[in-house]
Amino acid sequence: MTITLPVPLVSTAWLADHLGHAGLVVVDASWYLPAMERDPRREYLAAHVPGAIFFDLDAESDQATALPHMLPQSSEAGAALGRLGIGSDDAVVVYDGSGANLSAPRLWWELKVLGHDRAAVLDGGFQRWAAEGRPGESGPVTRSPARFDTRFRPELIRTFEQVAAALGDETVGLLDARSPGRFEGREPEPRPGLRGGHVPGARNLPYARLVAGDGTMLPKVELLERFKEAGVDLSQPVITSCGSGVSACALALALEIVGHRRYAVYDGSWAEWGGRADAPVRTGPA
Repeated sequence: MTITLPVPLVSTAWLADHLGHAGLVVVDASWYLPAMERDPRREYLAAHVPGAIFFDLDAESDQATALPHMLPQSSEAGAALGRLGIGSDDAVVVYDGSGANLSAPRLWWELKVLGHDRAAVLDGGFQRWAAEGRPGESGPVTRSPARFDTRFRPELIRTFEQVAAALGDETVGLLDARSPGRFEGREPEPRPGLRGGHVPGARNLPYARLVAGDGTMLPKVELLERFKEAGVDLSQPVITSCGSGVSACALALALEIVGHRRYAVYDGSWAEWGGRADAPVRTGPA
């Protein structure tokens, strides 16, 4: 029997009720900035949701570019997901251990880009799962390879050239998920060689402001207020960005939740824009 998967979020209670279903794949997609001094694979091996496989964001990104976390060609990305045991007919629940949806939405977005809509993020992630006393297990989990057919959706991605073309276009919004200090150029970038600041015209909404204290997503009405406070016009398409295209997907997830479907992620994000001498940069508040 096919699982009816609530999207784009599932609760810990829903996941607990459906664990072990043959058509459900649970994925730990945790990833952390080096400054956080956390090893996602080690944490996964120590404790994870029973049956969850591990998705290594660094290893599964495009290895042919120096830019971090770039999406591979769709055929390569689909083949990689298939090798992990994710099939086209599977329902997929993704989580991370950040307590703020730092990286899980990245895999959720990647699946959507590849045409897979039966994917959701675990609300509150592993932090909430563990806090509720739900079972965990240790050690690696592997699945048999599966066939993952891709239906590439280029409308969900933006390139450097497309973002540059949108500068000054008042019908397109730019939204940055980095901290205010990085966005304004007051704090150094964690990656060497990058200028501080933001894309001219961009607004700022740090991804951590989208969750409550327990790591669950804010209610729709509060998310709408966060977007309003940031100066985002939800009658327009929105391009999201961050440091390397990871937490930008948390903004995409929030836009999906409030019913705004005209969004795209700038995959290169600040790792690309901030490192290019031909890219204009602004400092200070939005």
